[in-house]
Amino acid sequence: MRTDARGAQALEQATTDREAHSGELTSLMRVKAYAKSMLSEEQRQRLRRFLAHRFRTPQHLVFRALFGRNLRVLSVLYGTDKWGSHWYAKHYETHFATLRLKPLRILEIGIGGYEDTEAGGESLRMWRTYFPQSKIYGIDIYEKSLHDEARIKTFKGSQTDEQFLVRVLGEVGRPDIIIDDGSHLNEHVIRTFRLLFPHLADDGIYVVEDTQTSYWPGSGGSGTDLNSDLTTMGFFKKLVDGLNHAEFEQDYKPTYFDTNITSIHFYHNLIFVQKGRNAEGTNFQAGWVK
Repeated sequence: MRTDARGAQALEQATTDREAHSGELTSLMRVKAYAKSMLSEEQRQRLRRFLAHRFRTPQHLVFRALFGRNLRVLSVLYGTDKWGSHWYAKHYETHFATLRLKPLRILEIGIGGYEDTEAGGESLRMWRTYFPQSKIYGIDIYEKSLHDEARIKTFKGSQTDEQFLVRVLGEVGRPDIIIDDGSHLNEHVIRTFRLLFPHLADDGIYVVEDTQTSYWPGSGGSGTDLNSDLTTMGFFKKLVDGLNHAEFEQDYKPTYFDTNITSIHFYHNLIFVQKGRNAEGTNFQAGWVK
């Protein structure tokens, strides 16, 4: 009975927390909408830059104290597109919540702001607040060193340049989490995964955002050939069968991805790949018919 009571209290508290977070998000979205209606795009950009560059430390400390566990709220507060434009934050919370307090190396490809050296960096700061013990690294083809600060470091270079990536990994070490929010060109996404996934830490997580470009011909995708391994979605869908490689014909030679991926999660325009040793073997028994 006591266990049931504690369980009921925990459930009630979880429900209360969800309702509170929902209320916080609703209020923040209203404030954001109001500010958007009152300020021009140029004024909003100037305000974001001012807050990001002049009040980084106080902003980080306040956001961490009030909303440190709520990635959806942090996404809105920092001005990222991970909640509102997209709905990625809830999926990130699902996969990252148990990792939040661990000392991790997190590498994000794509810092934002294009050629504007002062713009971007929103998600780097969001990750720094959400992961208070982790080091956050960012890669972009444009110079973004103005965003370097405590526990955040940026590198300038292409996500498909192998020599550049080797240099980055030499300084960073093996990342525990890699997030590809870069060019979103299908060729780039696939090449970057092939280059970086082997260097991901054991039990690490590799994330690919904005997979809608798989269906956009202008980005190297196809809206008709949905299984082409030249598209992001086609490539990752073909990795799914590898989860069961032990059940293939006996002369099949497993690939690196077959033996080092334990799960793949697909969401709307978003993929999570869990790295780990996939060596469970088959449960096929003598007498069974394949």
